[in-house]
Amino acid sequence: MSLAAATELECIVMDWLGKMLKLPKSFLFSGNGGGVLQGTTCEAILCTLTEARDRMLNGIGRGNIGKLVVYGSDQTHYALQKAAQIAGIFPNNFCAVATSKATSFGLAPDTTSSTAIDPIALLCVVAKEYGVWVHTDAAYARSACICPEFRHFIDGVEDANSFSFNAHKWFFTTLDCCCLWVKDPSALVKALSTSPEYLRNKATESKQVIDYKDWQKALSHRFRAMNLWMVLRSYGVANLRNFLRTHVKMAKHFEEKVTMDKRFEIVVLRNFAMVCFRLLPPPVKDHEDETLRQSSELERANEINRKLLESINSARRLYMTHAVIGGVYLIMYAVGSSLTEDRHVNLTWKVVQEHAEAVLKAC
Repeated sequence: MSLAAATELECIVMDWLGKMLKLPKSFLFSGNGGGVLQGTTCEAILCTLTEARDRMLNGIGRGNIGKLVVYGSDQTHYALQKAAQIAGIFPNNFCAVATSKATSFGLAPDTTSSTAIDPIALLCVVAKEYGVWVHTDAAYARSACICPEFRHFIDGVEDANSFSFNAHKWFFTTLDCCCLWVKDPSALVKALSTSPEYLRNKATESKQVIDYKDWQKALSHRFRAMNLWMVLRSYGVANLRNFLRTHVKMAKHFEEKVTMDKRFEIVVLRNFAMVCFRLLPPPVKDHEDETLRQSSELERANEINRKLLESINSARRLYMTHAVIGGVYLIMYAVGSSLTEDRHVNLTWKVVQEHAEAVLKAC
């Protein structure tokens, strides 16, 4: 959309949201950084990875792209690996660092399958020592960091090069609206800019205006700022915080119900408004071989939970999804709608119990 007012509104709301998150000024337009609304996290990761690639190649030479390595945990969203592939990083140079239950399957801010979190500050210390460029993505959970009690989850972000989260996931904004902030907009623009004659103009070349075509993969830029502006103006900071806190409280309530029923277990630590749980299989005669017994139990547990989830979703009263972490099949329950109330959480647990009883009887 070719409209200066649309660009100005986007700059304003990105600084508003950045201040709500208490981001360092280096990420804001009021400092030396800036923000842009991308379509999805996948797009944001691709753009920042392209920036990182070019910055590194400027130092070691374009012919050495085969030396570039991208690191992420084995729980990082697959979008990172896809972005690396598109950016020309050799497939064998994508390193997925193994995680375990002892680390809550975390090695990144807000992992996809479990919302596990590791301290950004410590990761950035290591990255700085080895000259690693750092992008942090918390597509779902970073919304909660507008609440003071959750802000510590992004402590250390001041040492990252860029970061993003999706306002369309847990911030009541319609799809698509991914918020991306960068410390050095000029590096991003240099990596993504195009300047054919028909796109050249005095305003852009003066570098006194923001030209969002050079902050993203596409030339056309959608007017997403109005959606985010409406959410911020309609709810206000206090109400947004109350909604997020209420969702976390309801998820905690669901978690307590799961914990009280000995047929179930919580698989990973709950940090926000998503609960990862599973149904335990009924006991059977022990195998002589301990390794065989444990393997058999895991397979049985995974199959039981597949049937449980399929049964729940087939009934069409509610919908949940799943993940497999460390070989364990788990069910994911997330609270995130502005219309969700305690009665919905209670109903959800009742439905889960009913279907669990049916699945166990059939074993």
